[in-house]
Amino acid sequence: MATGAGALTIGIVADTVTQRQRLSSSLKELGLVTCFCGSPAEFYASATLPLAACWLVQLEDEEEHPEDWDLALIDGDAPVLLGLDPAPAENDKENARWQRKLENKLERLLGPLSAPQSTNAEPVLNRISSSAPNSVPLLQPSEPIAARQIWVLAASLGGPEAVKSFLDQLPPDLPVGFVYAQHIDGQFTEVLTRVLGRHSQYRLKTAKPGDVIATGDVVMLPVDHEWQIDGSGALEELPGPWPGPYGPSIDQVLLNMSNYYHENCHAIIFSGMGSDGTVAAPMLRAYGSLIWAQDSQSCGQPSMPESVAATGCVSFRGTPQQLAQKLVTTLENTELQQSSQPSDYTGGNS
Repeated sequence: MATGAGALTIGIVADTVTQRQRLSSSLKELGLVTCFCGSPAEFYASATLPLAACWLVQLEDEEEHPEDWDLALIDGDAPVLLGLDPAPAENDKENARWQRKLENKLERLLGPLSAPQSTNAEPVLNRISSSAPNSVPLLQPSEPIAARQIWVLAASLGGPEAVKSFLDQLPPDLPVGFVYAQHIDGQFTEVLTRVLGRHSQYRLKTAKPGDVIATGDVVMLPVDHEWQIDGSGALEELPGPWPGPYGPSIDQVLLNMSNYYHENCHAIIFSGMGSDGTVAAPMLRAYGSLIWAQDSQSCGQPSMPESVAATGCVSFRGTPQQLAQKLVTTLENTELQQSSQPSDYTGGNS
C-alpha cells in the first residue's frame, strides 16, 4: 500500500535492529509513515520528538524496563501500544497473521487506517456519541460535594494511557469520585498527574491528609506510604509503607477504600503486569461491589486484569472507551444523581 500526504505518522521504539526494521516495513505496507524509529536509549536521548498519532513499543524483556516507561510517550497525548508480540521474519508463515493483529490493534486506537487522515490531527478514538443521553451532565454541582460512591482505577504497566483514555471519554460532573492506584516510581508522580489531567473533565490531584474525596475528583495515591479513609471520611496517611512489592498496593487500596465505603466502593482494573488485586477482589464482591477490567486486546500488558478476571469477580470487560460508556450507562440506570446531594453520609458505617 502506498503512503500518501495524509498518512498517519507512527513512532517506533524497539530494543533490537531487526524488530525496528520489521515494524517499519509493516507500517509502510499498511500505508503509514514512520516518524521515529529507534532504541529506548535513543528515544530518551532525543531532545525533541516528532508528533506521532501513535507509538509502538516492542521490548524483548519488559520486566527489565521501569513500569513508568510509557510516561514520556503519553506526555505527547498520543496513545501507546505496548506488549507487542515480536515481529516474525517476512517469509515466516505466521507473518500474515501477525500483521493482521497489528493492523487490528492500530485500528482500535486510531480508527480505520484507510480513512483520510491529517498528519497533525489528534488520534481518532471511538468517542461516546454526542447524541447519547450522557452528553448531558448527570450532575451540576456549584461546589465540591463529598462523593458517596468511589471507583478505584487500578493500573500498572501500560495503565497511564488506558486510564487517560477512560477519563477523556467521560462526560463532566458524574456523581462519583475516583481513586487512582498506579504502580509507578515515586519521582514520576507529578509528571503523571500533569499528563492525565490534560484534556480531562476531572480534577486530578495527589492525595493530601484530611482531604475528603469529592465528586469529580481523581485522587492519585502516593507510592511511599499507605493511605486509608479515616472515620470522618477523610484521607489519612499511615506511617508505614504499602505492603507487598509494589506501591501503592492495589489489593491494600481496595481493602482500605472498601473498609469505609463498603458496597459503594467499586473497581476497574486496567493494563498491568502481575496479579495485584486478586486478593481483595473477592472481598469487594462479597460487599456487592462492581469489579470491571480492561479487555486483554486493548491492554499494553494484560496479565493483571486477566488475573483479577480469573477470580470470577469481574462482571464486565472492555476497552477504556467501553468501560467509560459502561460507567455512564450504569449511573444512568440507577438513581445515583439523587444520592450525590449533600447529606450526613458517613460511608458504609452509617
